[in-house]
Amino acid sequence: MALGRLLQGVVVRAPVLWPLLRRPLRSYFDTAAKGWDERTGAPGPEHLTAFAAALLRIRPAPERVLEIGTGTGVGALLMSREFPTARVRGVDLSEQMVREAKGKVGLDPEGRISFKVADAAALPYGEESFDLIAQVNTPPFFTEITRLLRPGGHVIVATSRGTAIPFYTPESVLERRFRKLGVETVEIGEAGPGTFYVGRKENAS
Repeated sequence: MALGRLLQGVVVRAPVLWPLLRRPLRSYFDTAAKGWDERTGAPGPEHLTAFAAALLRIRPAPERVLEIGTGTGVGALLMSREFPTARVRGVDLSEQMVREAKGKVGLDPEGRISFKVADAAALPYGEESFDLIAQVNTPPFFTEITRLLRPGGHVIVATSRGTAIPFYTPESVLERRFRKLGVETVEIGEAGPGTFYVGRKENAS
């Protein structure tokens, strides 16, 4: 809990300090990856209730989707089912988490769903690469999300248990920080025990 609160504060208020926390965080999640789903209930419907509610607000359906902090991939896989024609990418700092996520992907000859290790502060994609960028229980790197989002594209920041999550970011902070970067709020809400924020990047003038 304490590490999560510290990380959330660093990412939101002082992202320049992120490199100091990156290695211990990666080590923690590498160690925790085995059995993560069973301990956290991540595959269960309650865990993704708010996230699923937010996905219903995304129209038109996106073509390219990214989940940041994908963990064992449950959010990315949900989006692949919700948007069956979209290409879905999931990234996580932890190599072990990504290994767990890859193990959930069955036959996918077209490569529609894939996972890779990447740092959320500097993602290996070009500008305006995605129509939808989403994350669950992860602090947002606002500038990087906005860089990758296409004009008219959406961002979702969701939690499974609201303020009980160590990485919870208040909705007022999400609104204010995204608005400064040209992302307007579409909806803020609650579903089940969780919360969600949906924003939309302004179209180029």
